[in-house]
Amino acid sequence: MEPSGELALAAEFPTPSRERWRELVEGVLSRSGADPGSLVSTTYDGITVQPLYTAQDAPDVPAGFPGLPPFLRGSRPQGSAAGGWDVRQRHADPDPAAAGRAVLDDLENGGSSLWLRVGTGALPAAALDDVLAGVHLDLAPVVLDAGAEFSSAADALLAVFDDRPLLPGEVRGNLGADPLGVLARTGSAPDVAEAADLTVRALRRFPHLRTIVVDALPHHDAGGSDAQELGASLAAGVTYLRALTDAGLSVDRACGVLEFRLAATADQFLTIAKFRAARRLWARVAEVCGAPVPARAQAQHAVTSSAMMTRRDPWVNVLRTTIACFGAGLGGADAVTVQPFDAAIGLPDAFSRRVARNTQSVLLEESHLAGVIDPAGGSWYVERLTEDLARAAWAWFQEIEAAGGLPDALASGLVADRLAVTREARAANLADRTDAITGVSEFPHLEEKPVVRPPAPVEPGGGLPRVRHAAPYEALRDRSDAVLAATGSRPAVFLATLGPVAAHTARASFAANLFQAGGIATPDAGPTDSVNAVVERFRASGTTVACLCGSESSYAELAAPVAAALREAGARRVLLAGKPSPERTGVDEFVFTGCPALEVLGHTYDALGVG
Repeated sequence: MEPSGELALAAEFPTPSRERWRELVEGVLSRSGADPGSLVSTTYDGITVQPLYTAQDAPDVPAGFPGLPPFLRGSRPQGSAAGGWDVRQRHADPDPAAAGRAVLDDLENGGSSLWLRVGTGALPAAALDDVLAGVHLDLAPVVLDAGAEFSSAADALLAVFDDRPLLPGEVRGNLGADPLGVLARTGSAPDVAEAADLTVRALRRFPHLRTIVVDALPHHDAGGSDAQELGASLAAGVTYLRALTDAGLSVDRACGVLEFRLAATADQFLTIAKFRAARRLWARVAEVCGAPVPARAQAQHAVTSSAMMTRRDPWVNVLRTTIACFGAGLGGADAVTVQPFDAAIGLPDAFSRRVARNTQSVLLEESHLAGVIDPAGGSWYVERLTEDLARAAWAWFQEIEAAGGLPDALASGLVADRLAVTREARAANLADRTDAITGVSEFPHLEEKPVVRPPAPVEPGGGLPRVRHAAPYEALRDRSDAVLAATGSRPAVFLATLGPVAAHTARASFAANLFQAGGIATPDAGPTDSVNAVVERFRASGTTVACLCGSESSYAELAAPVAAALREAGARRVLLAGKPSPERTGVDEFVFTGCPALEVLGHTYDALGVG
């Protein structure tokens, strides 16, 4: 047999099979009693994620080439390899002087474009000229975010462009009109025609200036899933296309003024798949609308999720936003905004903005993340996830269109109701810590020094709700801080540790982690050798709630008598670290992996008499 000339890697080894892999995995899992099904997970869109993917799992849809339909591999043939993606910094400080300094600092140290919040409570539109005084507007595009005041803010920015020595073709950026985003945020009736009229006026003067943002962040911030976010963005984009073509623009010109804003989360693979799927979906919409091939490419702006940001232990937000930025970059986003780690607390300071900028700089300049076009392409897992996500999003988009389009679907409550279902499912997983929040629901640090920032401008409300995943736990931490300020000590649960350290450490650590997630201190008994020793230390703790922590053998012997003795010593509530079982009597509640943590913490506060 003549050699084929092809290099066969690991040819001396037998070809592995999925069945053999499963057999080996089942052998490992059987030692711990786990089921192979525990390796399978399901997203909030109902997409099943397997532990192993092979070529058999790859979708039949060809990925194509970068810069060509279906644009799975990127909107541009060169991707971001030439100059990286656009590092877009957001500014919302209402003080024009402070905003001007921050703007220049960002642009001088790695930022490449600006995202300005303008209008009531934020930066005054009349101050745009001063804020942008030192900015080379032919080099640094400006994107506005003015909510319902988009028309007046746009006119102010257009006046700035007119006053500068700029050629019309040099002006880039986006005027930020998004009446459907305003509808989603506030519930107020949108004026899509006004956005279309603004577009026509602006294009006469500046042909390369985008005018409309298709902002899907309100759907994400309301607790929506990735497919719900994508489907809503498609429906919004179609609504804008109809209005723009009605105003006299061609389809390809109308597509060219849109920029899609999507959330990037700490789930890196879903983020990668979301931006890839978004391009494929929009390419199909644009194709059906008659847009020529170049106009079908979607301009994308990734923003690290506000919902995932925490106020407690905000330094962990640096890790979350780094992963989110990584996913957005690998997913092919054209522009990325990394929110500063203190964004959920108030107005970011110079240090947090610097960290946000440098997150992107390191990924671009040191990790060379943009040096490869579509690096996730060809991964069986990513390709399958992209396809499944695209199909789920398309189904939601079709449902919105069948309901009359996004404005009608928002007004009727269809969108809000569907997002609420996802939000409640996510809340349940957060409540029992299935979805863990590092630094908040897991590994909290009660003695952390709080980060204090000036308050940020209040975002308009009245429409879809805004949620932060950490908020329920942080509310409990706020209660604990109030007690500490009033009394000098935090609410506490006594850990009644049974036996030597080796016998109780694992469960005592678990219980301490759970209670501290709600701001509850956890003094413990330490090594004990008798019921009396536990009771004596309980009395010294000064609290009225106790949690038994020990081994299975110590529970069998000591749980009942210790619980009874603790009640006699004044315990109003006794918990046990372990799963419920019929023989464990005399205990009010159990704490274990998967227990309703928020419910347990609420009961504990009630027992302690903390308002």
